[in-house]
Amino acid sequence: MSTGELRYDQIIELAHKTDSGLGERANIGIIVLSSDQTLEYEFRTLLNFEGVTLYHSRIPNEMEITKSSLAKMEADLPVAASLLPESFNFSAIGYGCTSGATIIGEDRVEKAIQSVHSETQTTNPLTACKAALRALGLKRVVLLTPYHPAITKEMRDNLLESGFEIRVTGSFFETDDFVVGRISSESILKSIEKIGASTECDGVFVSCTNLRVASVIEEAEARLGKPVTSSNHALAWHLLRLSGIKDSPENFGSLFQKQLRSPLQTFP
Repeated sequence: MSTGELRYDQIIELAHKTDSGLGERANIGIIVLSSDQTLEYEFRTLLNFEGVTLYHSRIPNEMEITKSSLAKMEADLPVAASLLPESFNFSAIGYGCTSGATIIGEDRVEKAIQSVHSETQTTNPLTACKAALRALGLKRVVLLTPYHPAITKEMRDNLLESGFEIRVTGSFFETDDFVVGRISSESILKSIEKIGASTECDGVFVSCTNLRVASVIEEAEARLGKPVTSSNHALAWHLLRLSGIKDSPENFGSLFQKQLRSPLQTFP
């Protein structure tokens, strides 16, 4: 039957072909907090590589960030992970909460995600931070957070136990995650410059995926003359490197010029 003879109530079956789909080089998954305003926005730039595709799910969390509210997320991690289909063959999956990984524990976060994606590499901003600092050869570090002092102390202690020297610690003392997402990049840059100028440190880590840091990292490094990274910055880099993506763009700061370094290697 020719197309000229088709009736309006007919449905034509058409031939089609399939290919390998998106993510020819890597399919990356990320679990984002329901209160996060920043991670996806920054990841659109940080993971903008040919053949790399990002898929995300959201996990419920309370807007008020406390130890107890962070700990509650552990039970929902497998549910959030299950919203990332196993058939997508993820090269790596991340959990997007630095303070959550600190309170729940990095190993427990990995176990929760791998209860669904047993063969997939996982990371989180705290694990990614440590990998990034090792890749940069940094041991003496400044820590900047938005958190209540109790959570900041937990994170600082964790980094100290991992062999890093936290020479200066600063915080915005903000417990409302909605407000954290509204802290201006200009304020963050000024804070990085203020505490990162210490001669006692060799680099800066800015914690929290909800802080808008990625856009000021190059400027911060230029002003300080030392490496700067953040939760989203380090997490995106770690997800790429775990996925075998070794691209080194010039405009993403010094970290993106580095490859993964073995955790067994000592500091320079």
